[in-house]
Amino acid sequence: MANLAHFTDDTFDDEVLKASTPVVVDFFADWCQPCKMLAPIIEELAAEYGDKVKVGKLDVSENPATAAQYSVMSIPTVIVFKDGEAVETHMGFMPKAALKAKIDAAIG
Repeated sequence: MANLAHFTDDTFDDEVLKASTPVVVDFFADWCQPCKMLAPIIEELAAEYGDKVKVGKLDVSENPATAAQYSVMSIPTVIVFKDGEAVETHMGFMPKAALKAKIDAAIG
């Protein structure tokens, strides 16, 4: 997916916190079934938002520092960042329409 970013502990500050646009981060793990259900929705949102919103994923198994920094205790967790701040957090699977509504409200 061309518009879907992949974040790591090393790139998180530059790609998320210093981004000029809002950023949606899907905290996931390969072994997580609800994460696998959410993955195609995240990919669709990345395509739909295009350049207006950066959408990406962070594997909590490979990047535990960032997950711990944002107290991600269960996955999937989706956090919307705006101007370097977490402005919306949702844990668990959510249908696309509901997730899109939360993102739109957070980015105003």
